[in-house]
Amino acid sequence: MVKQQTKRLPSWLSRPIGQPSKLHDMKNILRSRNLHTVCESARCPNIGECFSKPTATFMILGDVCTRGCGFCSVDKGTIPLFVDPLEPHNIAITAKELGLRHLVITSVTRDDLTDGGAAQFALTIKAVKDTIPSISVEVLTPDFKGDERALKIVLDARPDIFNHNIETVPSLYAKVRPQADYKQSLQLIEMAKKTAGGVITKSGLMVGLGETSDEVKSVLKDLLNAGCDAVTIGQYLRPSIKNLEVQEYISLEVFKEYELYGKEIGLKHVYSGPFVRSSYNAEKTVIRERYTCA
Repeated sequence: MVKQQTKRLPSWLSRPIGQPSKLHDMKNILRSRNLHTVCESARCPNIGECFSKPTATFMILGDVCTRGCGFCSVDKGTIPLFVDPLEPHNIAITAKELGLRHLVITSVTRDDLTDGGAAQFALTIKAVKDTIPSISVEVLTPDFKGDERALKIVLDARPDIFNHNIETVPSLYAKVRPQADYKQSLQLIEMAKKTAGGVITKSGLMVGLGETSDEVKSVLKDLLNAGCDAVTIGQYLRPSIKNLEVQEYISLEVFKEYELYGKEIGLKHVYSGPFVRSSYNAEKTVIRERYTCA
């Protein structure tokens, strides 16, 4: 794959700003209840569209991460932070106010907590489902250091989708996810499928960090073998000058190639494109899974 070293973004990487009034309203709701979103903290390029719908990916356990991944713009720190006991309730009433049918809950990594924050995930799932019985809930969790007990706490709360992002290819882990382990992340997905067979398992990775197409395809095979149902593949975009540089802007044709390959080897759902993110249009995974099983 030939690298395209360009200073300007390709034409296919332009995004609408969204509706300023709706963006403002959404941010006011979040601030009034002390809620965080990965949309803001990770500087997602889709925020204008998603906040204008409105929808959001709620980020629990604060907005400071105990790890320092090279791709992520979320603030880093090692001092243990307060866990807000009102957070599950506030997310539930906000989801109801916004009229959400599908909710994505993610978190910063909290290595300072004995359960990695699993109990807060469980409380939030329960609060949301108690408040909106018809809603589907997706969790996008950290690796919990591979702790099966923490994973079980989350799965016992019965999320509809369990998502853990593999993020990149093994050869780039030391640079992209220096405090994580590729095999451990695969094992977490495998454990989730074995522990809660009915749950939809999902993962995602970024491209454009210097990986080869063969490496991406190898990751797709690994995810399939781990029991992963759905995979998202999106373009890495540098959120700030403190983060890793983009090595390549991947063409639309290559994104399509990855999607077709993933489906050919047996993955149920593959969403591949420049602006695809783990939680972007996440409800489509549930809708398609229910349709194919009907």
